This record gives sequence, C-alpha cells and structure tokens, in this order.
Amino acid sequence: MSGAELHELGVAEIGRALRERRFSSAELTQHLLTRLSTHARLGAVLASDAKAALSQAGAADAVLARGEAGPLTGVPLAHKDIFVTDHARTGLASTAGSRMLAGYASPFDATVVARLAAAGTVLLAKLNCDEFAMGSSNENSAFGAVRNPWDAQRVPGGSSGGSAAAVAARLVPAATGTDTGGSIRQPASFCGITGIKPTYGVCSRYGMIAFASSLDQAGPMARSAEDCALLLSAMSGFDERDATSAERPPQDYHAQMLQPRAGASAARPLQGLRIGLPREFFPAALATDVNAAVRTALAELEKLGATLVDVSLPRTELSIPVYYIIAPAEASSNLGRFDGVKFGHRAAQYGDLMDMYKKTRSEGFGPEVKRRIMIGTYVLSHGYYDAYYLQAQKLRRMIADDFQACFSKGSQGCDVIAGPVAPTVAWKIGEQGSDPLQAYLADIFTLPASLAGLPGMSVPAGTGAHGMPVGLQLIGNYFDEATLLQTAHALQQVTDFHTRRPL
Repeated sequence: MSGAELHELGVAEIGRALRERRFSSAELTQHLLTRLSTHARLGAVLASDAKAALSQAGAADAVLARGEAGPLTGVPLAHKDIFVTDHARTGLASTAGSRMLAGYASPFDATVVARLAAAGTVLLAKLNCDEFAMGSSNENSAFGAVRNPWDAQRVPGGSSGGSAAAVAARLVPAATGTDTGGSIRQPASFCGITGIKPTYGVCSRYGMIAFASSLDQAGPMARSAEDCALLLSAMSGFDERDATSAERPPQDYHAQMLQPRAGASAARPLQGLRIGLPREFFPAALATDVNAAVRTALAELEKLGATLVDVSLPRTELSIPVYYIIAPAEASSNLGRFDGVKFGHRAAQYGDLMDMYKKTRSEGFGPEVKRRIMIGTYVLSHGYYDAYYLQAQKLRRMIADDFQACFSKGSQGCDVIAGPVAPTVAWKIGEQGSDPLQAYLADIFTLPASLAGLPGMSVPAGTGAHGMPVGLQLIGNYFDEATLLQTAHALQQVTDFHTRRPL
C-alpha cells in the first residue's frame, strides 16, 4: 500500500492491515505526523511529540510481531486537550484550550487516555477545543480558532472542534471528544464524521478537566460506527476513582453492533426497530437543507426495515434555559480551583492575595468562560438558588421523563429517537461572535439528551447548503449504545455519506 493511501484508512481497516503486516505502525505514525505538520493552518492540533509517538508505535509493532495484537494495537489517534496526559510519558501539555493552563505538565493520564494506551493505541497529538469545553464553534480557544476542513471560512463546531476537524481532514483516523451539551455530536455533524456520546457514567471522568460534572461525558469520534464501537469498547468501563462511573461489566460494543436483530434478514437488518421522530425536532424554523438530508437518511433506515413513528418531547424548548443554568452553575464551582496558587497561570504583578486572585483569573480566563462563571455564580447565590438552580433541576427531571415516555409505551413507543443534530449547517467564523445567544440556541436538539444522561450519536447524512455536512442524530435509552451503533452501522453499509471527505 502506498503511503499516499494510508491516511484514508479508518480504525477498523488500520487494525486489520496492521495484523496482516501490510505496513507497520511506525510507518503509519510517521506518515500521519507529516500530515499534522503540513495542515497546521487548520488549527486543530495544539501539541505533538514525534519522538514519543514513534516510540509507542515501535512498541506496538513488537506486539504485532509476536501475534499478540488486539483490534487497536498500533492504531494512531489523538486526544481532545480536555484529557490530561502524563507529560513524562507523552511529552504533551494539558491545557483545556485555556491560557490558565498553558504549559501544564500533568503527572498522570486520564482514565480514558490510559485505557486506550493499554489497548495499544499510539498517541499522535493533543487537539484544540473551546476553552474548558465551553462553546459550540471552537472559536473560544485561547490558542486560536479551528477551521472546518470542508470550508476554512466556517466553524467546525464545538467544543470538540479540533477532534472533528482532524478526523474529517484525515489527519488522524480517530480522536476522543467530550460532550456536555452536544460537544461530540454537533462538531461531528458539522464536519461529516461519526461521533457518539455514551450514557452518562459509561466512560470515566477521572482526569477529564471538568466543566459541568453532572453532564460531562467522554466519547469517540471517527469515520464510522464500526470505528466508534471499537474505541468505545476500549475506553469505557467502571472506574472506582470516578464517583459517577457506572458499575457495569466490560462491554464489547463491536460484537453487540454486529449481533443480528431477532427476526431481521440480510436485506432488512433493522426489521422491528421503531424510530421515534419528535415533532419538536422538526420545527418550521429547521433549515430546509438540513431537513431534506435528515429525511433522506431516515428513508434509508425505513428501507432497512425500521418503522418511523411520531413521538413528542414537549419540554424540548426548556432544555436551553435549563442547561444554561445548570452547566454554568457547575462550571462556577469547578473552575474555582484555578486561582493561581497551586498550578496554572499566575499574574506577574499583584498587591496582595485578593489582588492576585482577581488578576490571575481575569488574565487566565477568556470571555466565554468568564461569562459562564458569572452566570453560574449568580444562580447559586443567596436568594436566587431556589428561583433558578433548583427549578432548573426539577425541569431537568421532567425532560428525562419525556424521553422515558417515548421509550416505555410498548407497541406505541420507540427504540431509538432520531432527528437533526443542529438546526443549520456550520456557520461562518465570527458570524455569531457578537450574539452568544445565537450559538446557545443552536444546541436545541442536543441538549435534551445531555440533560437526561442518555446516549446520543451523530451519523453523517449527506450535505446541505454550501456543500456542508449534515448529521442525523440518534438517541437511545440508558446503556443502549449497541442499538445506536447497530442502526448507524446498518445505514453506513448502504450509503456513502460517512466516506465523503473534504476536497
């Protein structure tokens, strides 16, 4: 295989090719490192250490030579820079896209990072993201905006924009992301790749720099459902160091994805699957190009045996105010630790301790982070906690109940909920900079599943206006990632949406 073709391979293909010894992990790693350096203008990569990456690739090649390789042995990937990485092992800083943590050398790996390393993956780079994962466009990074590889004048989505852009541009075959209110699904949609946010608690949050602790969840971003299934199998599982980690046995999502459905056939693999279409996910304001692409993908799922049914999620509109009370409140608490005392940025000049706190946080945090800290502090303050935060938590429970009403109606309910990921395709860089509320409103379809803690997925569904990608969102019941992956995989066996790439 020629070197020019190596970056076109996905995770599953790379794993098979490495085990068949068609090329080495070191060859592939060197090829991708070269691509990283020649695509710097995309802004997706924050840091890379060639020596450390090639050392990991050499170790993987030794395992492959002994015939002891697993499905991910020698597969290169990159991590969103919200996961800490052991600096001594990787040579990479952990910044969360913030000046506050510029140059921070973590003494340990996040659990997700450690598990993927144990599976034999090779770490190529740390990827750009909105500062502390706060944003929907990746314009909020202290280290510059990321550009969408389909159109360099447009955003890649956020906060995992660097991860989505790097995968779409074929710089890496896969990357990790985090999803608090849509930060895996929305950039996956905007960049035309596949991404899944598992059920809250499936992946450990240990070593994941916190934004909103009751919402943050890690997940894989790759080109196909099969690739995501392989990665999720390795990175998920119970972790006693994370109090929110779900106590479940290890899952083989790849095997579950390939398990035939009862009563299904090769021609109709989704026979018996009921897909709910919430009327609230298809409002009159939904862009016509997005609606057309999503409807085309849904028609393909029907051909595969699925039945489309109408359902309702009546509190969808409330998800925006609920989320933008709860998430900033938790951010206000989590980011209190960044004060210039133990680690991170510290103001160079200050008069006393209080002055140091003020100057450090003023210099270290960007505008969007400051905005959310102030909102969060306000809603948690005396006299407003009951009126805002407590009411938001009550509504959050009602939003979760709406989903269960859809999943629990037996023959009248559904197995999966589907709709668009975002109301429009990716917007132009700077287009929403003067009105943050517009970016917040763009999260309307991803926030409900996040608030409910449900698994959600973005699957490429073709292109819309200006040739930009559109994503189909799939939402499942708790711990039913397998059904989402199975549905997406079936769609990807009969369409080429997921194989399309930027020119």
